[in-house]
Amino acid sequence: MRKKWTASILAFLLALSILAGCGAETTSQPDISSEPSQSMEVETPDPAQDVEPDDTEGDPEDQPQEPDGNEQETDSSAPGSGHELEPAETTFTLSAVPTYSGSAYVAVNGNVPYFTTDDLTTTSFESYSSLDSLGRCSVAYACVGQDIMPTEDRGSIGQVKPTGWHTVKYDCVDGKYLYNRCHLIGYQLTGENANEENLITGTRYLNIEGMLPFENMVADYVQETDNHVLYRVTPIFEGSNLLASGVLMEGYSIEDSGEDILFCVYAYNVQPGVTIDYATGDSYLTSGGSAVSEEPSAPVTPQQPEEPETSGTGTVQADYVLNTNTKKFHLPSCSSADDIKESNRQEYSGSREDLIAQGYDPCKRCNP
Repeated sequence: MRKKWTASILAFLLALSILAGCGAETTSQPDISSEPSQSMEVETPDPAQDVEPDDTEGDPEDQPQEPDGNEQETDSSAPGSGHELEPAETTFTLSAVPTYSGSAYVAVNGNVPYFTTDDLTTTSFESYSSLDSLGRCSVAYACVGQDIMPTEDRGSIGQVKPTGWHTVKYDCVDGKYLYNRCHLIGYQLTGENANEENLITGTRYLNIEGMLPFENMVADYVQETDNHVLYRVTPIFEGSNLLASGVLMEGYSIEDSGEDILFCVYAYNVQPGVTIDYATGDSYLTSGGSAVSEEPSAPVTPQQPEEPETSGTGTVQADYVLNTNTKKFHLPSCSSADDIKESNRQEYSGSREDLIAQGYDPCKRCNP
């Protein structure tokens, strides 16, 4: 009996030692930080805000070409092999932007937006920051998708008077009016109209030459692919200035990992031939140095003639690719043509004028 108890006790102790040994080999889990994604910081004396340009005194019919530096060739055979979001810098500083030298915008941060992988989503949204103590706009941010694009024509926005606003005309400015009410996120992207949190005072040059090409690029891409674009515009104010010095614009196409849409640019809020006081929005002709009356009855003599526009049109027969859904036509080499769904794609040989007469619009990227 004693031997049986001894054997039982020994067996019990052996079992305990085995269990203790197994318990000592637990696997430690990595400490994953739940720190929220840190978006781009703007280092200026006063935080800047995201803004998108939109014409104020009337929508221009002349659409500039898409910026060449932002066109990305899509490799359809390698989905997901796009551009990783690893910005070279974590903050944006105005001091790093070169002085305006004739180009409406300049690439910053290696032309890579300040988004992080935590920002990526295929759920459409839009958000606008509250006005600051001076009444200035701040960051406007959206994931642009077809589901939040407008289905109605834009209404009036003349009742909104952004900070630094002046109704002043110069003969050397396209459309005469120096300032436009610039949408931070354009109406064609989110349908946001007379929202004071989405409108800044911007020059005609900023609106048409600086911001509109990128807005058109994003709109065309979303309409033709039904994909999404992460889009953010930040107006940059220095100190207590009422007029933004420029805007930081960022864009990244989600589904193709930035293959078609990838840009990070600073657009200058300047007007060639006009000197601007950014503290107040006051202005005068650079050459003449005389102040300009804001009365329409006192026109200002232009210092230099406007450059004539060249249409480049004719009755030349050519090959085009049509998107029967968006009613746009492209050159066969256009990267946007590669993104058209097969059910909406149609080959066409003929003249540009015939297509326009049929209700088609030329692509603003390849500008056929």
